[in-house]
Amino acid sequence: MTKKEKLENKIRNNPKNVSLDDFEYLVNEYGHIKPGSKHAKAIIGRNTMTYKRVNPMPVAYVTDMIKLIDNL
Repeated sequence: MTKKEKLENKIRNNPKNVSLDDFEYLVNEYGHIKPGSKHAKAIIGRNTMTYKRVNPMPVAYVTDMIKLIDNL
């Protein structure tokens, strides 16, 4: 297993305890991040998701990111 696969499995198994660094690392593996003044935008494929940069990440943002990745 690669580092990306291990991290993705860890996030999928426990979306309640995801750090901001892990969240943004996974977003950058599948797309990119466009910084904003209060909220950043995760752009994965043709989809864009706005999220607040807090640590740990709220579960709603993590599950939405997983759905975007699954739709690729």
